[in-house]
Amino acid sequence: MSAPTTDQGLRRLPALDAVRVIGALAVVGHHVGFATGANTGDSGLGSWLSRLDVGVAVFFVLSGFLLFRPYAHTLATRQRPPSARRYLWRRATRILPAYWVTVVVCLLVLPQNRPASAGDWWRHLALAQIYEPRQLRHGLSQTWSLATEAAFYLLLPLLAALLLGRRWRPGRTTVVIVVAGLAVTAGWVALMGLGLLDLGLHTMWLPSYAGWFGAGMALATVHVSLRTGTGHRWRWLDDLGTAPLACWSVALAALAVATTPIGGPRDLAEPTAAQFGLKMALYAVVAVMLVLPVAFGPDTRTKAVLGGVVGRWLGRVSYGLFLWHPFVLEGIYLLTDRPNFTGDTGQIFLLTVAGGLVLAALSYYAVERPFQRWNGPWPRRGGSTTENQSTVTAATAAS
Repeated sequence: MSAPTTDQGLRRLPALDAVRVIGALAVVGHHVGFATGANTGDSGLGSWLSRLDVGVAVFFVLSGFLLFRPYAHTLATRQRPPSARRYLWRRATRILPAYWVTVVVCLLVLPQNRPASAGDWWRHLALAQIYEPRQLRHGLSQTWSLATEAAFYLLLPLLAALLLGRRWRPGRTTVVIVVAGLAVTAGWVALMGLGLLDLGLHTMWLPSYAGWFGAGMALATVHVSLRTGTGHRWRWLDDLGTAPLACWSVALAALAVATTPIGGPRDLAEPTAAQFGLKMALYAVVAVMLVLPVAFGPDTRTKAVLGGVVGRWLGRVSYGLFLWHPFVLEGIYLLTDRPNFTGDTGQIFLLTVAGGLVLAALSYYAVERPFQRWNGPWPRRGGSTTENQSTVTAATAAS
């Protein structure tokens, strides 16, 4: 194993907060487009709004990158890996309190959810709502992706141990992660194509998105390799990091392809397995090319802007925006007595974002931040670093 030469601490990448915000806003736009009927309209805007669920791919790639990076870093720098118990506790205190508050409010307040059954309560509180058909309740439809992420969180310590091994071999690890992620997702999609899995249910389960999480984990491995002086073969990724406009143009082009019929229906109709698989591949390109120039390369003016005060604050409350925006959107239609699938898309989007940010700020300062003070009650294992643990953030989120 090559001795590390640089970057003994794990440096935080604040500009990624802005990427998380982009993912959250994309998900809001997708849901607003559906609520107003724009997704299925004849305008070109509808085809783009219908594909803004690409924000979920952004969340999953970010989660793979941010959460796998400490494991790769500790192996590369010959430190002990993060404690699985402490990691899982941090995930729980970061994700669950705000989520549980959202579940309680949506099940109690939204009239469409009354009366909520005992099954509704336990499934949503346990993040098990995706394992039976048609169990997502009003104001909580977006939480399918959080349930999928929770499955990834639980498996990550085991995946890190299996994929990294005991020797730092970043080239081998990167190839194994990419191949394994693609194989799992491709195999899962193939089973859907054969009719052995349900396209309405199993598209929400973790194997469908192994490729997305794997892309983030592979990026994390390469990033640590570069920063510890063991990844000279990957220098071209740092070069790409100096050309954000080029990378984002590729992302936009991939999204444009996804807006065509090969990406499947624009409404809630089930896609074919081939359409679903193609959309997964195109969304992976979008998410990777969006994240890459922010994570790689030298510090630039672009990164400084993205990682500024506004970007960091929006990043902190982006999880709350993800959680609360469907509740706000449903509330707008209830309070104004609007018929479903009507309304000005731009106006509804702005109202949803504004209301969502208000509730997100309340969630962050009243629930999320206080509970984050609980996330370090156990002694740290020798060799672990505070920086390594602090990079395990909620990107993710959860989208």
